Amino acid sequence: MNKHAKANRYFFGLGTVGRDMLYALVSMYIVFYLTEILDLSDATMWWMTGVFTVLRIFDAVNDPFMGYLVDNTQSRYGKFKPWIAIGGVIGGILTVLLFTDLGLSGPAFVLTFGLFYLMWDFAYGANDIAYWSMLPALTIDQKEREKTGAFARICANIGLYLVVVGIIPITNALGGDKKAWFVFALLVTLITWFFLLFTLFGVKERRDLYKKEEQTSLKELFAVIFRNDQLLYTAIAMALFMIGYCTTTSFGVYYFKYAYKDENMYSVFAGILGVSQLGALSIFNLFSKRYNRKQLYTFATALVVLGYIIFFLAPERMAFIGPAGVLIFVGEAFIQLLMLMFLADTVEYGQWKLGRRNESITFSVQPFINKIGAALANGVVMVTVVLSGINAAVRPEDVTTSGLLMMKFSMLILPLICIVAGYLIYLFKYKIDQAMFDQILSDLAARGDLKLKGRERFADD
Repeated sequence: MNKHAKANRYFFGLGTVGRDMLYALVSMYIVFYLTEILDLSDATMWWMTGVFTVLRIFDAVNDPFMGYLVDNTQSRYGKFKPWIAIGGVIGGILTVLLFTDLGLSGPAFVLTFGLFYLMWDFAYGANDIAYWSMLPALTIDQKEREKTGAFARICANIGLYLVVVGIIPITNALGGDKKAWFVFALLVTLITWFFLLFTLFGVKERRDLYKKEEQTSLKELFAVIFRNDQLLYTAIAMALFMIGYCTTTSFGVYYFKYAYKDENMYSVFAGILGVSQLGALSIFNLFSKRYNRKQLYTFATALVVLGYIIFFLAPERMAFIGPAGVLIFVGEAFIQLLMLMFLADTVEYGQWKLGRRNESITFSVQPFINKIGAALANGVVMVTVVLSGINAAVRPEDVTTSGLLMMKFSMLILPLICIVAGYLIYLFKYKIDQAMFDQILSDLAARGDLKLKGRERFADD
């Protein structure tokens, strides 16, 4: 194994542990914080629903411009690391502010919180685009990308599930009030900054592989995205998957509090699912040696479909929903990693077709999708908790059977439809397989766009 590639694999992956803790805290629990900790009224929640949805869509549209800034950055530290650092530091500060009670109410609260949230989206987007767009710059070998991506996804899921499993018991141990959530947000921010140091100081890019390109103009920005057909199809499939994934996970606490009637079991259930996802990511490379990506995606989607159907039809008993949850999250772990690989390979495809690599503009699609997915998911959650009577309920028993059915439909059936639709887009429209990718690399080397020495493409195997 190439020693340089191995070091990059681990330092790159470790850098995302804290980032995903931060993202999980804000994307999955900000609505719960507003409804259960700040106890906002239905009227204020309707305003917040509109604010969240509009601001996330607005910021998502801005992500390609952030990718443009990253791609055109020239510094002694490269183009990725400055934005990883800037976005990480500012995003952490804003996370703490989002979970700080400033004593505001009404329009003042909505405007202030909305401003903090918009700034957080900008900062996290800068960090996220720069981080993930660094992946194609580390290696051009598909298998090494899978290994690096798998380890990064393992670290990302560790970060996510540290929050998912720990947030309720830790905040409850701290008092379960506004101050407890503030302390938790501060701890997550400090952890995020610590783990970013691994990527900032430990990862080294392979700048020697590519010829130096001219800066991308604003006029060329959208051509990079819209003329790369494989990027567009990947983006649509990813968006549908993320809408489904974010919607299901955002309902987690509500499901265990109001349907299962035991909020404390949420952490236990999340722990089981976290171990399942980590296990799936750990064995992904064993499966990838025997099966191609299309076969793996089909298998993963079948697991997800089966899991959702069982979960929806099953009674609220762990003997049924436990195995169903494992099926869902094992399948989704495979799909998440495959999506990352599809996106990475569209960088070379874009360079082959359009004459430019543009890693960051290409990867700006990922936070764009994540934000759209989270925005729509939060919208579904907010509307559902109001219409189902959950937000107005004093006790879990106050929610009617029809209200619980409405929650389960929003949590399980809508996401299932989205995830299957994303798979069908991939199945009929995505065409970059191993043979085509090898041909792309060969053509790029022949054109002088890629600097290969002998069999260097296989040096990381």
